[in-house]
Amino acid sequence: MFDITTIGFFALASILLAITPGPDMIYIATRSIAQGKSAGVVSVLGVNAGILIHTLAAALGLSALIAASAVAFGIVKYFGAAYLIYLGIQTFLSKSETLEIRSTARAKLSQVFYQGLLVNLFNPKIILFFLAFLPQFVDPSWGRVNLQLLLLGILFVAVTIPINIGVGLAGGQVGIWLRARRGIQRATKWVTGSIYLILGLTTAMTSPQKS
Repeated sequence: MFDITTIGFFALASILLAITPGPDMIYIATRSIAQGKSAGVVSVLGVNAGILIHTLAAALGLSALIAASAVAFGIVKYFGAAYLIYLGIQTFLSKSETLEIRSTARAKLSQVFYQGLLVNLFNPKIILFFLAFLPQFVDPSWGRVNLQLLLLGILFVAVTIPINIGVGLAGGQVGIWLRARRGIQRATKWVTGSIYLILGLTTAMTSPQKS
């Protein structure tokens, strides 16, 4: 279905996009710094589960319908924004004066997974990204456009997930370093909460006309 040149260009483009700081990377890094390497890796799995769902939606034409509908796009946008803002406020209101860096045993990894899934799933920028990016590598003459989109999305996850896992592991290592430096850790709590708020506000300002 795909020739080797198309696969090569797509893989290279995916890698370049993966190493470019974006909302998902920032979320994964923030989560791993706060909760450790395991939480960072589980966040990656949640985020990529969201990407696979977006891929399926794009293949079925649902993403195009959401982007074309002001109401549907608004629901996705504002739910995603509200959720990120909620995470930020929750961080600010935590009882500890510092950002609590929890061990794997204490972190609820299933909750971390679903949070990563929701953050990605209700990110309207991902919908617009897949509508703009994947079709560039689709050739109708090869037949079954929806299958091509699905395969490209799976390839995107396969190529980028090792990079995201690396971000999660690196963030966890930074968290270990911060654990021994309480003064910096105190500031990190507020930085982390602010990052969530900024991501939420940025999500709220996403417009389908800017795709």
